[in-house]
Amino acid sequence: MGSAISLRADFGGEHLRRLARQTRDAAQTRRLLALASIYDGGSRSDAARLGNVTLQIVRDWVLRFNAHGPDGLINGKAPGAKSRLNDGQRAALALAVERGPTPYLDGVVRWRLCDLVRWLWEEFRVSVSEQTLSREVRAMGYRKLAVRPKHHAQDPRAIEEFKKTSPLLWQGSPLVPPKASE
Repeated sequence: MGSAISLRADFGGEHLRRLARQTRDAAQTRRLLALASIYDGGSRSDAARLGNVTLQIVRDWVLRFNAHGPDGLINGKAPGAKSRLNDGQRAALALAVERGPTPYLDGVVRWRLCDLVRWLWEEFRVSVSEQTLSREVRAMGYRKLAVRPKHHAQDPRAIEEFKKTSPLLWQGSPLVPPKASE
């Protein structure tokens, strides 16, 4: 059986307890207190019992603490999957979105996500889902904008006439309370 990995010499049990009192991260506090017990001469098994973990996890904490200090005991955010688009493809996508589709070449009059997915495949042979592309496009600063729908036979004069005559119909209604100045 191998020997235990020694802890850094630039910290002590009291120093780790002081750091544990100052931190707001409960997991880091638990880890600091477990390592403080080792500094004070306790066994690794005692530290594992104190931290409610196995000996292997205490060993991992020691390695992280030795490498990064107390900050190494903070839970980090997982990096996630690597982006499917590189910077050149992202720049080409931004240019295509800004330029807009060419109807006779692209077969569409406005870009939708499904059209951009197809365009990326044809241009770069990169397979991306619509959801992933939506995140990429939003991260690039683009948002879906749509004009308010308008009926093709709408008459602007009729709208203005309606606006002029409508208030007269409801102003005399018994349901509308009189104005304070009257």
